[in-house]
Order: sequence, then structure tokens, then C-alpha cells
Amino acid sequence: MIILGLFPSCILTLPTLYSSSNKIEIFYPLKQTWAPPEETYPDFHVLDDPKPDDVSLPAFMVSTTRGFLPRMNPIVTLPDDFGPVESILQRMPVKTSSGEPGLLARGVLGETVLSELPDLTDCVDKYQHNLLLMNALYRDYSFLASANLLEPCHDRFAGVAGEHRQAYCEVCPVVGLPPIMTPFPTTILSTISTTSSYNQPSVKDANSNPSWNTPAPYALFNYKLADPSKGLEYPNLRLIRAFEHGLDPSSSEAGFVLVHVEMVKNSGPLVAGTIGCLDACTTTTSRDRDLLNTNLRTVLSALTNINKAMETMWQKSKPGAYTSFRTFIFGITAQSMFPNGVIYQGIGTEEKSFRGESGAKDTMIPLMDNLLQISMPDTPLTRIPEDFRAYRPSNHRQFLEYLNEDDSLKESRGLWLLILNQVRDFRWRHWCFAREYILKRTSHPTATGGSPIVTWLPNQLQAVMDEMVNLYEQMEADLGEECRDIMDLVGRQKKTLRKEVSKFCEERGAGAVNS
Repeated sequence: MIILGLFPSCILTLPTLYSSSNKIEIFYPLKQTWAPPEETYPDFHVLDDPKPDDVSLPAFMVSTTRGFLPRMNPIVTLPDDFGPVESILQRMPVKTSSGEPGLLARGVLGETVLSELPDLTDCVDKYQHNLLLMNALYRDYSFLASANLLEPCHDRFAGVAGEHRQAYCEVCPVVGLPPIMTPFPTTILSTISTTSSYNQPSVKDANSNPSWNTPAPYALFNYKLADPSKGLEYPNLRLIRAFEHGLDPSSSEAGFVLVHVEMVKNSGPLVAGTIGCLDACTTTTSRDRDLLNTNLRTVLSALTNINKAMETMWQKSKPGAYTSFRTFIFGITAQSMFPNGVIYQGIGTEEKSFRGESGAKDTMIPLMDNLLQISMPDTPLTRIPEDFRAYRPSNHRQFLEYLNEDDSLKESRGLWLLILNQVRDFRWRHWCFAREYILKRTSHPTATGGSPIVTWLPNQLQAVMDEMVNLYEQMEADLGEECRDIMDLVGRQKKTLRKEVSKFCEERGAGAVNS
């Protein structure tokens, strides 16, 4: 799941932000430890105006207004040139918008794709300079590619709650999708990659990921407004594409995706507050100390709203329903049903292995990890391939170190701990989701993105709680009753997490996370 990372975030390559001459610059994380780039990489200012009508800019550019949402609301319907794609997608869900059984319900999506979908490369080329449409095509071809790959898995295990066992690799070791795969990675993604200065995917050849390498296709570029005049209020959100029952806004599939949109809706203030903190770090005057605290409060408020939205997942997407549509967001990497990868016909004879949709791709919480400099343990579970931490900035704890010992410093320390607590709250809830939606309902050992299902989330959660304990113990000043209550809660959750992880590891024969 996201969660959100569940998601995950809207940008393929998570950048590192740092402040230089009152300007925020973003460089691609090319090294495992921070070092100045060896050559010049594109940098850009975070947008204040998202420029929603500019089709020459990528759909996803970080802004202080829309945060990590696309610059504009997503394109809903493809041009007439892509009629075959639109037709198949509308007929694809298990339950279509008319309520009738769709192609996936009848197990005929694959044969329909092969018989009805032409090679539309020329049409893609026609629109290659419209980057908003390129993202819509990326979304729609992602849905087709993933549904086609995993349709046999859905068919084989329909009615068996969420189990994805070894046998699937014998069903579909080769995916025959020349009509999809030929234009999809080479034209659509390579067109998007020409805007890599804006943090879009860097795609060099047809070996690039034809599936969920970013949450954009599944969530952040997959919503529409029932009434444009009512904006991004949750009751006004609908899905554009779905696998199962998601075209019904009351369904668990719709809730699963749209809660993530609701969460990321609050990321604008998160970005603005983070930038404000970086700007306040350039000098140590009293005025900038106050500015730091003001922006820390902005970050805290945004995280509080994100967590409030996240908490609604329990009501809007039922745990018992998740494993049925979860089938279609699995990837290939580390999945038992694809022990040797997948061969894509028309792309070559080499087996490919791509990760599925995953909360590990979220941008909001990695941004906070980066801002707060939360150190993760040096274990195999700490995978940071394209994350803020892969290209670490200078130590942002200077926010506290350079401040004088006064009431402003005490407030800064308290706000810092409260923000860490919101990150803990997010990750604790993500663990609870995984426990109730997945661990109690399936014995499959890996998450959709390929991470170990029992130990990966606790690895990050424990790191945050350890950071809170270490920070609190170093502070001589009493930060008040609220912080004391928080630290009491952290102590209890550390013990609970250790017991829960040990229990699930013992049941599954998996290795536990050190506590």
C-alpha cells in the first residue's frame, strides 16, 4: 500500500532539497552519500503558481500550493485517436460504470487487448509535446499493462482472499503485448523524460518500467471531480480508472486510492513550511528564529491534516476487501509468482523485473525524514535507491544547534519533537493498515512493491521512535505535558511493535527487526 506511498509520491526520482543563497535547488540523488554533484544537474525553484494551463510543462512539479499533486486536475478522457485504449479501459473493470461485469470479471482482458488494440505509436508521437496528455497516456497504458500481466493471477485466485502462490509463474512467464509495450516505454516515457529537469522519470530505452514505478498512474493522476465547482473535497472525488469496483465511489477500491489523494491534497503547506525552514536557516537573527518556528508550525499543521485524512482509510476502504483488488498492483521484483522475472514480447528476450505500487514511493514522509534528518539503521531493510536519503543534504539539525538557549529555542525543540511525532503517527498507522489489511489475511511474504511484508515497515517506524527517544533525552529543558505524554506513548508502542513483529515473524519463519 501508500501508504501513501500508500504511497508513495508523484515523483519518480526523489530529489534532495537544500538552501543556497535563498534559493531552493534540487539535484538528482546519484550517490549513496551526499557530495556536491560532479557535473551540473538541472535545478528549479519550487512553484508558487502551478501554471495549470501550460501543457509544455510536466504534470508533476512541486509547488507550495498543490504540493505533490499534479499541477492541474488530471485529464479524464483520451482524444479520439486513442479510442481503442479508451474503449478497453472502460470495459476492463470487474464491475464497469454501468454495473455490468467487465473484461476482468470474465477473464478475457488479455485476448481483447491482443485482438482490439493497435500499435498507436504514430498517435502518441502526434501529441508528444503535450506533457499533460503524456501523463494521462502513462496512466492508462499502466493500467492496461498491469491488468494484462496479473489477470491470470486474479483468475486463478479469485475467491481466495489475497493469496498469490508459486503457481502463477507457470501461467504467464511471457507477456505478449507488442501493441502496448512498443509505444508505451519508448515513446510515452521517453517524451516525459525530456523534462527530467523537473524531476520526471529518466527513461533511456525500452527496458524501462512499463508499470507502477510511480504512484501517479494509480492515484495522483487518477482522480476527477464530480462537480468542478466544489474542488478537491473528498465527497467530490471519483476515480478515472479502476480494476475492480473502483468506479463506484463508495467501494473500498475507490476509498483506498482517493484517501491518498485527500492526504496529498495537504502537501502544499508541507512543502511551503519546509522551504520556509530552509530559508530561516541562512541566518541566526531573532527574526529568523521566529520565522523558523512559524514554518515549523506550518509543517506540523500540514502533517496533522495528512494524518487525519489517513485515519479515514478504515471507514472508506475495508480491510477485508483490500486483498481482492490488491492483486493488480503487484509488481514482479521479489514476488514468488515471478521467480525468474517476466519476458515482454516485442521488447526482447531478457526477463524483466519491476516493482509494484508501494507506499515506499511516497514523497511526503521521505521529505520529513530529510528535513528532520531521521537516521535509518544500517540493515538490508533500509533500502534507499532513489530517495532523499540517497543523496543526503547537509545536516538540517543546525536548525536547533545554532539557536540560543531561550524560549524560542525551547519552542523550536518542542515543535521539532511534535513534527517527529506526526511522522511516527503516520508510520504507526501504516503498520496498523498492513497488519489488519494484509498480515491477518494472507501469508504471502512480500508487499506489492517487493519489500518484506513483516519487517520493512517496522524498520522505518523503529528508526523514528529511536530518533524521538534520543532527541528527547538530549534536551535538558522540560518541553511540557504534551511532549511527556507523547514520549510515554512512544515507549508503549516500541514494546507493542516488538511483540507484534516477533509474533508474525515466528508464525512465518521470517527474521525479526532488531529493537
